[in-house]
Amino acid sequence: MLTIFWAAPAADAADPINYRLKWLFNASVVGDLYADVNGHFTEARLAVKVKSGGPERDAIKELELGQAQFGVASADQVIRALDKGAPVVVLAQIFQVNPLQWIYRRTDPPIRQLADLKGRVIGITYGGNDETIMRTLLAQAGLAEPEVTLFNVRYDYTPFYRRQVDIWPVYRNTQGIIIGRKMQAENEPVRFFIPGEFGVRFVANSVVTSRRMLQNEPATVKRFIQALLAGWEAALDPANTVRALDTLQQFDRDTPREQLAEQLDITRSLIKPTTEFKIGTIDTAAWKQTEQIMLTQKQVAKPVQVETVLHPEFVF
Repeated sequence: MLTIFWAAPAADAADPINYRLKWLFNASVVGDLYADVNGHFTEARLAVKVKSGGPERDAIKELELGQAQFGVASADQVIRALDKGAPVVVLAQIFQVNPLQWIYRRTDPPIRQLADLKGRVIGITYGGNDETIMRTLLAQAGLAEPEVTLFNVRYDYTPFYRRQVDIWPVYRNTQGIIIGRKMQAENEPVRFFIPGEFGVRFVANSVVTSRRMLQNEPATVKRFIQALLAGWEAALDPANTVRALDTLQQFDRDTPREQLAEQLDITRSLIKPTTEFKIGTIDTAAWKQTEQIMLTQKQVAKPVQVETVLHPEFVF
């Protein structure tokens, strides 16, 4: 049985607000960093500490323990938490296109329909979201597992480089660039297989808080989200590219600026698909689809009605 704690005092303008990210500091969190460094939180009278994420960090757990007031989590994390009774709510959806995609060589037959996956050696991370997404795609295609070969991937990309694996899972705006550049240098240009183009919109990173925070401090929640999304809008505005790259380089000194610029461009396309699109818009249908996928694959025991914890009213 999951024990849930919500004992932290409510945050206000005088108290520090802890904001736990899902990933390490890189282009995928540029808007979060931009809002902090360029004064959006300060202008909203908020003292926000933006904390990096990573494999050992769990924003929802920190909300439960009162160690953070806001965090970033993917839809599967939210749905699993709801299945265990956690009172978590979603305030904004950052990625509109999931950055988790598959890379493959242009010289290989293109994947124009899901049936084109037949006979391929497909990289997946067993237990990862890429396995969940790929199994959903294969089911949609009516392909039984013997009709493809699933290959358990690790952090070592050698099996892909050596053609032992036909398509390899990557985050499009980070690993996809690194592998794509290496392949291009070896005169092997690549393509990307994008699940969303085949109807599977498994939701990635979104901003979350506790139900208690939303109920007890709605004004603080509103100020935080508006400041955060203003930071994202500014960070992804092409007119602010230099400042956005300067911000990234403060936190990611090892990545060459040229590569950061490419990461920023691709991140922009995943978060703000059109110039008119409002960053943070919640795609309710995609959330419901994600829950249904997890139910079908028995990753949660029962329906959680995820649409009831979505709060699109904070995105203007």
